[in-house]
Amino acid sequence: MSRFERKWDHIRYALDNRQERSASFEDIHFIHQSLPDLNLSDVRIDHSIGELSLSSPIFINAMTGGGGEKTFKINKDLAEVAKNTGIAMAVGSQMSAIKDKEQRFTYEVVRKENPTGIIIANLGSEATLEQAKAAVEMVDANALQIHLNVIQELAMPEGDRDFSGALKRIETIVKAVNVPVIVKEVGFGMCRETVEKLSSIGVSAVDVGGFGGTNFAEIENKRNRQPLAFFNEWGIPTAISILEAAGHSNELLIIGSGGFHSSLDMAKGLAIGANAIGISGHFLRILIKNGQEALQEEINRLHQDLIMIMTALGAKSISELQRVPVMISGNTYHWLNQRGFDTKKYSQRRI
Repeated sequence: MSRFERKWDHIRYALDNRQERSASFEDIHFIHQSLPDLNLSDVRIDHSIGELSLSSPIFINAMTGGGGEKTFKINKDLAEVAKNTGIAMAVGSQMSAIKDKEQRFTYEVVRKENPTGIIIANLGSEATLEQAKAAVEMVDANALQIHLNVIQELAMPEGDRDFSGALKRIETIVKAVNVPVIVKEVGFGMCRETVEKLSSIGVSAVDVGGFGGTNFAEIENKRNRQPLAFFNEWGIPTAISILEAAGHSNELLIIGSGGFHSSLDMAKGLAIGANAIGISGHFLRILIKNGQEALQEEINRLHQDLIMIMTALGAKSISELQRVPVMISGNTYHWLNQRGFDTKKYSQRRI
C-alpha cells in the first residue's frame, strides 16, 4: 500500500475510532474555592511555551497531510480555523512530501492560509537532519515535532521494525535546527525515564500523547491481516503521563494530548503540569461532520469554559492554574505511589 493510500486509511479509521479506556482525568479533582477573589474579566489564557507565545494553551495537534486533495482540504480548513481562532497548529508527518514532492501542497497550504500563525512541522524519529530542515522549511515552521510511534509501527503491516539510534538522531536535529524541537508520542504516553533521556539531549518540550485518545494500535490492527490485539490496551493514560513528565527533576515544557474532550479535562491537564493541550481527533470529527464554523464555535466555547473554570478556582493565568490545589485518587494515585511520586504536594499547593 502506498503512503498516499495509508494516509487516507488513517483518517477514515480515526474518525470511527472511539477510545473506551479512560485517560484518567476522573482521578483528578479540583478543591473548590468559595472565595476566589477574582473578576472573570481579569482572567487571561494567553501563554508562552518557551520561545512560542500563544494566545491560548489549546492548539490543533498533528493530524494529516500527504494524502492528496482530501488531506489538502482538511489541512486548509484547519489552518483557516487556527487563523480565525488565534491558536497554533501542527501538521501531520511530512515524510510523504519529502519522499514525493507532489504531496508538498497538502502541507504548504497551512502556511499559505495562516501566514503569521504558529505552525509546527512534523516528522518521525527515523528522520535525518536534512529531512528535518526540509520539513521546517516546507511550512516555514515555528517549531518541529518529532513523533515517537513504536507501537503503531509494530502494529502496522508495512511498519518499521528497527528503532535503534532514535535518540541520537533526535539529538543531532536538536543541535542543528533553528527552531525548538518537541518530541511527541502518538497515543501511548511517556514515562519519566523517557522524559529524562529527552531532556538530557536538549529537547525543548515533550508532548506526552497519552492513552485515552485516538488509538493507533487499534487502527493499524484493523488494517492488519494478523492483528496484534495485545497492543490495543497498551500505554500510559494521559493524566498519568503528564504527572510522570512533570515529576522529572529538570524544567522541561510539557504538552498534554490524548483523550481531551472537555474544557474540564483541559483545565485538569494544565493544573497537573501541562503547559499546553493538543487536540486532534475531537477537532477532526467536528470539522468533518459539521464544518469549519462549528469547529471555530467549539474552540471559542472551550476558551470561554476554561476562563469560567479558572475564575472559579481563583486563577487569573495559566501559571496560577498550575498552582491550584488538586486531589489525586483512584488508579492514578496508586500508579504514582508505586512509582515513588509525592502526590501530597499537589493537594497542598497555593496560588
